[in-house]
Amino acid sequence: MKKEYEVLFTPWKIGNVEIKNRFVQTSMGGTSIFGWMEPNHFDKEAAAFLLDRAKNNCGLILPGIAPIRDSMGGKWLYQGKGKYKKLKKYMEEFHKTGAKMFVQLTAGFGRSLAVNDIMVKMMRNKVLGFLGKPVFNMDYLTASASATPNRWADGCMSRPFTKAEIEEMVRAFAKTAKLCKDAGVDGVEIHAVHEGYTLDQFAMKYTNQREDEYGGSLENRLRFAIDIVKAIKKECGSDYPVTLRYSVVSKTKGFRQGAVPGEQYTEVGRDMAESEIAAKMLQDAGYDMLNCDNGTYDAWYWAHPPVYMPDNCNLPEVEHIKKFVDIPVVCAGKMTPEAAAASIAAGRLDAMGVARQFLVDPEWITKLMEGREEDIKPCINCHNACFTMAKHGNSANDQDLFDALFMSRCALNPQTMQRNRFKIVRTAKARRVAIVGGGIGGMEAAIVLKNRGHEPVIYEKSGRLGGVFVEAASFSFKEHDKKLIQWYRHEIERLGIEVHLNTEISDVGALDADEVIVATGAVPNRPGIKGLGKAVEATEFLRGRKVGNNVVIIGGGLTGCEIAYELVLQGKKPTIVEMKDDLVPVKGVCLANSSFLREMLAFKQVPVHLNTTLVEIKDGGVVLKDKTGKLFELSCDDVIVSLGYHPAPLAPKGGRVHLVGDADKVGNLRTVIWKAWKVAMKI
Repeated sequence: MKKEYEVLFTPWKIGNVEIKNRFVQTSMGGTSIFGWMEPNHFDKEAAAFLLDRAKNNCGLILPGIAPIRDSMGGKWLYQGKGKYKKLKKYMEEFHKTGAKMFVQLTAGFGRSLAVNDIMVKMMRNKVLGFLGKPVFNMDYLTASASATPNRWADGCMSRPFTKAEIEEMVRAFAKTAKLCKDAGVDGVEIHAVHEGYTLDQFAMKYTNQREDEYGGSLENRLRFAIDIVKAIKKECGSDYPVTLRYSVVSKTKGFRQGAVPGEQYTEVGRDMAESEIAAKMLQDAGYDMLNCDNGTYDAWYWAHPPVYMPDNCNLPEVEHIKKFVDIPVVCAGKMTPEAAAASIAAGRLDAMGVARQFLVDPEWITKLMEGREEDIKPCINCHNACFTMAKHGNSANDQDLFDALFMSRCALNPQTMQRNRFKIVRTAKARRVAIVGGGIGGMEAAIVLKNRGHEPVIYEKSGRLGGVFVEAASFSFKEHDKKLIQWYRHEIERLGIEVHLNTEISDVGALDADEVIVATGAVPNRPGIKGLGKAVEATEFLRGRKVGNNVVIIGGGLTGCEIAYELVLQGKKPTIVEMKDDLVPVKGVCLANSSFLREMLAFKQVPVHLNTTLVEIKDGGVVLKDKTGKLFELSCDDVIVSLGYHPAPLAPKGGRVHLVGDADKVGNLRTVIWKAWKVAMKI
């Protein structure tokens, strides 16, 4: 272990509870010990996930949020004592690891609930709402401090909670906390004056227009959160730790309007001046630790930072707020061990909050301890499986039902929260498996096959492993993607997998193998557009093709917008042309990712032409057609086209031939890696 990391392995205290090191696994939706988006119960999958991370040297584990009242069915969490008996037995096993666990309890989502089209219909139609109430009581699930617009759906308003409902919830928090304490849980965390969830909607000015004792002054706006901690302390004793998930600064300009890094704006939520007062008030009320970051669902990329956000993006604000409290302070948000260690050593921070790295690699802390950093599979902040809630145009959340019900899966590690679906089972008969293509899909398949006892052999026509992901990782803001490529190459070498570079295969039938996996990727779409040959294809640009100062990008999907952002960072002047009604109109692209790109490009004043199609590419410009059918021209130095891809398998699947990755179906890293596992598990 590096000497600079030693401070991360020193003990600290939350109240009277000692935590063995400075690593905190922060809560992630889907990892609740009481289940997710279903009637509450003791969740065996989450329990196994949490125990595994505790065994791998995490000091404090925070399971995913547990709604104080079920999202499905409306049962109170304190009802049904059977799950607490199971929890008590589990905690006895959990504590053998030396880790501590605080269960995170939430008042709910309010206007931030990621409603889908069915939920929207239930909210807009009283009859449908009444019929669906026994399963999803949308009136209650979306209730908030005041009548405010839903983050995800136009024309859907939250109604204000009544005082009686607030008081009932406060009592429910206390009852549930006592049951957790009696089950051996080390503490509870209240979720949250944070990220624009229900308690935060009470706490912030722009979402709270109440005129009773829960609105108006800061003291009134914090009353709900303060009443909760006081009730828990009264029920459980003053020495039972209660922590708070807390957003230091909201970073919010208005409803559905975040503030990107570097932007000057007027804060409508909690600014730093108010936060300095609020943090002290919350401490004095009884909270024993602040688990911090920034943002709201209107500025979601602060609380769930995508690849484009800088590392340690929330650290300056969190270090500042620590000056105003005497209780421990934790910071989360793309934290690096180097920055966390330096901050803790200087007394500016107490612990390092990490979430999604635990999804990718459960052993990452152990590897850090043992000085094996090159063995750590890095999180790339893609949100392709852990958070696929998407919004574009006039749509509500268009997330697949599977993803909504089963969150905190991982694009890079299919085994996360899916132990029984993705398994490494040793083969009874070792086979030689030829893998044509050394991209991510090919390498992932090779690793799974090797771990199962097979003999994989990779044939790659270029001189390096990585495939098209090398180009995808070439952006200046994708350092974690570059680290992922290095991890794959290191893992292939560590496992002793046979690799033949600069070897192009033209006939899979000639390969000396029992089975063949074709992972030859995809090729760009080339529609019949006049002058298309004059354009630069997206992958050409990513391979280093130089372009002029004024660039028109055809295609405002994820790749097109990322290229535009890269050009902005280079000081160039891009213009985006997109045929649909929004940028990044792609299902499964997390709103944290897409909203950052939309809002950053707007901040950088990048011209965007929506509902616009390309007619012709000419020397020095393009001819476009708007939604009315009117033709117009834009002049430019170069045109970059990002018009999608289609599979290019070397051979069709069938018999001993299997397809993985984009050679089978064009997708993202999740589809590539998960399909590689499915194929490799069957061989």
